Amino acid sequence: MQEKREIIWEAIHSINSSGQLSHDCHFKMFTFAGMNITIDNQSGFCFGVVYAIQMAEDELNENGKLYCLGDIVHNNMEVERLQKKGLVIIQHQDLENLRDCKVLIRAHGEPPSTYEIALRNNIQLIDASCPVVLKLQNRIREGYEETTENNGQIVIYGLEGHAEVNGLKGQTQGNAVVVMNEKDLDAIDFSRPIKLYTQTTKSTSGFLAIKKAIEERLHARGNHELLSFEANDTLCRQVSNREPQLEKFAALHDVIIFVGGRKSSNAKILFEACHKINHNTHFISTPEELDFTLLEGAENVGICGATSTPMWLMELVADRIKQQSISLHA
Repeated sequence: MQEKREIIWEAIHSINSSGQLSHDCHFKMFTFAGMNITIDNQSGFCFGVVYAIQMAEDELNENGKLYCLGDIVHNNMEVERLQKKGLVIIQHQDLENLRDCKVLIRAHGEPPSTYEIALRNNIQLIDASCPVVLKLQNRIREGYEETTENNGQIVIYGLEGHAEVNGLKGQTQGNAVVVMNEKDLDAIDFSRPIKLYTQTTKSTSGFLAIKKAIEERLHARGNHELLSFEANDTLCRQVSNREPQLEKFAALHDVIIFVGGRKSSNAKILFEACHKINHNTHFISTPEELDFTLLEGAENVGICGATSTPMWLMELVADRIKQQSISLHA
């Protein structure tokens, strides 16, 4: 049997008050039969998701059942793990029919209407809204109150229908304009003041592109001082900083296996960031989807994921590669 080596460095990850990862981090590297397999030390759940899942598990451990409004995280395998513990996923239309129970609000946050229904139906909400999202909701609500006084409008750079965006739009009684690209800007009235905000999990480059496009349209109207435009960078830095970090990670490896949920918009953004740097980047949602022919000839394989990807799932992918390597070189 060919000699196999396994090198593991482990430390503990923590997040400081500015949302940055501290020096101590959970890091694993495996070497088998000449192939180095590295799990990105900054991939995995953001602190908002960690908080929501911890609240869910605490309640499940105590009572064995908990309703959750929408998927607690956009990762099917993590959702299935929690469902086995008693988590019941419901949709907004289901909330109207529930009475006298507990319902978890996930990290994405919710619009005011959700809280109104809960109050009416005697539903106890376990609010796991991300603090970053809650702060943004408050800013948009305050901004909306200002725009009602000067005939302005709230514009949100984000994905229409996304859970977080629904919560943000709800702070404006549904009146905010949601844009994702330059074509969507046609919905904005450029004769009125504009306050721009962004979904917390979008990319920095995307936000700057939308900001520039709005400025160009205002310039075209002769508004050269842009007095009627206020752009608010409300991105979550823990999330947005992962894009340049993953670009560096992708450049260091022959092949990148990106692990993410199909529903996750953050996974799509971060996958594209990796693929832009390394065209041998491949998206999978489960270890079973891994095509080992993609690893042929590779000396350095990197495994990374989205803010909705659990570390245990990336470790399962590494283990699957390790087991395949063992069987081939036994």
